[in-house]
Amino acid sequence: MTQTAEIQFRAERALAGVALVTAAYIAAQILSDIASLRIVYLLGFSIDAGTLIYPFTFTLRDLVHKTAGIRVARQVIVAAGVINLVMAGLFWLVARLPPDLQVGSQLEFGMVLSPVWRIVIASIIAEVASELVDGEVYQLWVNRMGRRHQWLRVLVSNSVSVPLDSALFCSLAFIGRMPFAVVLSIFWANVILKGVVTLVSLPMIYLVRERRGG
Repeated sequence: MTQTAEIQFRAERALAGVALVTAAYIAAQILSDIASLRIVYLLGFSIDAGTLIYPFTFTLRDLVHKTAGIRVARQVIVAAGVINLVMAGLFWLVARLPPDLQVGSQLEFGMVLSPVWRIVIASIIAEVASELVDGEVYQLWVNRMGRRHQWLRVLVSNSVSVPLDSALFCSLAFIGRMPFAVVLSIFWANVILKGVVTLVSLPMIYLVRERRGG
């Protein structure tokens, strides 16, 4: 393999890595928003099912950051927020279009997927804000510590963004609509579960190569 061909091969492999982790991040965001429409009872807590997958987005964001840099990571975060908003708008529109009665009333679609806009907006604001903060903390660690202790940079950035995300979402979605004690319970349930997922997902940071130049 010539030097030019080797450089091209490495560039294509790096681009493929960026595309893969970006797709995984956006897919996790979308799946978590859809799953959050169902409330489940787990380990003594009532939580939205989206919490089972959403915490992985913080580490996936770190993978995007590692492979493509902070500017691309910021763009991907905003893009994911826009995609989730468009998805909610599409579900709302489809639920209100007249059904083909030859097939049936098809009320189940609207009952399950028609969005509660207060929850949607709260979720998107919390996601975008916390993920952007996650990126800044991650980049600060890289600037000061370089490429050492990659698992620790994920742990530090997530330890800031996870409680921020839960606090923003619970405040915007629930305060004033249910007792504060219940809101606080939901907050802690989210933080605990997201913290556990953070610990489980830490090794993922070693699955991709570091972008040259940080």
